Amino acid sequence: MGRVVWVLFLVAMTASGQTGGLLPGQQSVIKEKPAVVFLFPEQVTVTAGKPQTVALHFRVAEGLHINSHLPKDKFLIATTLTIPDGAGVRLDGAQFPSGVEMVLPLDPGTKLSVYSGEFVVEARLVAEKGDHLVEGKLRYQACDNNACQPPRVLTVAVDVLGR
Repeated sequence: MGRVVWVLFLVAMTASGQTGGLLPGQQSVIKEKPAVVFLFPEQVTVTAGKPQTVALHFRVAEGLHINSHLPKDKFLIATTLTIPDGAGVRLDGAQFPSGVEMVLPLDPGTKLSVYSGEFVVEARLVAEKGDHLVEGKLRYQACDNNACQPPRVLTVAVDVLGR
C-alpha cells in the first residue's frame, strides 16, 4: 500500500510541477537555491580521436537529493548526462557513482537510490581536433524529504581542446 501512495504522490508532484503537498508547518528547501551546480573542470585537453576520461564534479544543494542514474523504480527520473550532436565532442560513455540508499519518512517501505552532496561523473569523451565549447546536459530531478520539483536540465559547459 505504501508504494502505491508514494507512486501517486510522485506522479502528482511531477505532473503539476509544484512543490505543494506539504503538511502545515513543513518547509521545503527546493525553491531557495539551485538544486545542482556544476563545479569543474572548465577546460580540458584531450588527445583528438581517442577516448579519454574526464571527471565532471557536481554538488547537490544541502537538504536535497537527486535520483541516481539507476533509480530503484522505473517511474523515478534517472540522472543522465548527454552531449549534443555536432559539438565536435562525442560522449563515448559515462560512469556514474553508485547511489546511496535512502528511505523517506513519508514512505519507510520504499528505498531510493540517490546522490547528495558532491558527486563525480566520469565522462569518456572523444574529441575532434580543435577547440570545442561543449554544452553537455545533466538531467535530474531534485527532492527534499517532503516534495519533488519538476525534472531540470543543467548545462555543463566545458572547453574541450582536442590536440
